[in-house]
Amino acid sequence: MDHAAATTRTAGLRGPERLEAFSDGVFAIAITLLVLEIRVPSSEDLVSNQRLVSALGSLWPSYLGYVVSFVTIGIMWANHHNLFRLVASVSHGVVVANLLLLLGVGFVPFPTALLAGTLATPSQGVGVIFYSGTFVGIAFAFNLLWYQVRHGPEVLCSDADSRAIDAITRSYRLGPPGYLIALLGALISPALGVVLLIILAGLYLLPSSTGA
Repeated sequence: MDHAAATTRTAGLRGPERLEAFSDGVFAIAITLLVLEIRVPSSEDLVSNQRLVSALGSLWPSYLGYVVSFVTIGIMWANHHNLFRLVASVSHGVVVANLLLLLGVGFVPFPTALLAGTLATPSQGVGVIFYSGTFVGIAFAFNLLWYQVRHGPEVLCSDADSRAIDAITRSYRLGPPGYLIALLGALISPALGVVLLIILAGLYLLPSSTGA
């Protein structure tokens, strides 16, 4: 147990360890469930190599949805991890806000499956809009969690690096408008919405987005 955790325990406050462990489990389950949406071709497609290769190629929407969602959930986990490096104790507000965030994270496999199932179909616009809308909600939940951490009583570490705080604040502010733009882009063109989602994932891969 490090000094900060010992001090928190002595003061009768709840440390963040259990909340982090529970959150890591939800992130791990959500990211694992993504691959279940990539289905093995049917037995009818196994009659020849050419037909099997064609069937595997036709699964490209599932591959795309898997990669984008895997990267995005992975980035969210990294952001969540770096956020909790600055947490000394958890308040009721932090617990509730974190649960709201995990509600969105656990839901991600469904819009991913919907996105993969609708791409290259007449309903692809709905799939991209629904997918983008899910991440708009998650982005707002991240901002709510960060607000609770920054403004909750005795939640933020007293020695938290101001540069890390500023980096996280800037990064989280990008989320809601960024995913909203992707959603609006999907209204114009589903392909544009997908491109914007990929760009956002790339931006959040940058080290400066995590406050690390």
